[in-house]
Amino acid sequence: MKYLKEERKQIVEYGKKLIDSRLTVGTGGNISIFDKESGLMGITPSGIEYHNLTEEDVIIMDLYGNVVEGELRPSSEHQMHSIVYKNRYDAVAMIHTHALYSTTISCLNVDLPAIDYLVAHGGGKNIRCANYATYGTNELAENALEAMKDRKAVLLANHGINVVGSSLAEAYAITEQLEFCARLYWQAKAIGNPVILSDEEMTMMVERFKDYGQPKVN
Repeated sequence: MKYLKEERKQIVEYGKKLIDSRLTVGTGGNISIFDKESGLMGITPSGIEYHNLTEEDVIIMDLYGNVVEGELRPSSEHQMHSIVYKNRYDAVAMIHTHALYSTTISCLNVDLPAIDYLVAHGGGKNIRCANYATYGTNELAENALEAMKDRKAVLLANHGINVVGSSLAEAYAITEQLEFCARLYWQAKAIGNPVILSDEEMTMMVERFKDYGQPKVN
């Protein structure tokens, strides 16, 4: 095991967190981290239960589909991750899940609107829904990238949700927030017509979230 040792640990850790927090089920979804210095990404293998995943199981790849280290087959969605790292300088980690409420909204093939100001964690006034394409295809990867323009998240029609971050911790935190918002939207729609926050309010919230939390210590 030569490459991305720390990144492997994080992928194993957050894979378990996804299951424990019910943000995905079974072997659904995938996680990756990109190391800009080496140009390599670590990504979960295909079809391995997260609580059985070891650091040695994590696949190390370049962004062109070549496996550098690992004996298992990489996630079938590896193209969906690599295309992001090729085109988004701000993305260092990505989580794709089949989170229940986010996936429910994606099955309507509609955007997740500003049901709550927390939607701004996704980087804009809404979370767009990408056009449907078969899982594991380059078409899906391209659709997801396009719909995630100027955002940190995108719904995949009839499939799930992708979230990127400057770290795996950020991508996970945003996934949690947006799943909460998706549930709010589902519940509000079940009893009436929810009031959606204005574009002006959401623009302000996006700016406020840029320095959310404690100040960074140099």
